[in-house]
Amino acid sequence: MTSNVSEAEGTTEAAGVSEADRALGYEQARDELIEVVRRLEAGGTTLEESLALWERGEELAKVCRRWLDGARARLDAALAEDDEGEGGAES
Repeated sequence: MTSNVSEAEGTTEAAGVSEADRALGYEQARDELIEVVRRLEAGGTTLEESLALWERGEELAKVCRRWLDGARARLDAALAEDDEGEGGAES
């Protein structure tokens, strides 16, 4: 699945995704994001802790979005290939 990452690597630096986060798989990032949201919703954290959790959640959401965008690009490419193949067969 690392091929999905390479498609969006040019935008990760500009989007503020760290090198360590870039190595996270979609499921890992999603699971950590769920935990961050759970902790924020539970409350009981200081303002500073809440802000740190929020910032981490934003970073994780970017990682997930990058994976999903990569998957969408691969799907679109595969569909375009199928369309081209079908169009060539009809000619």
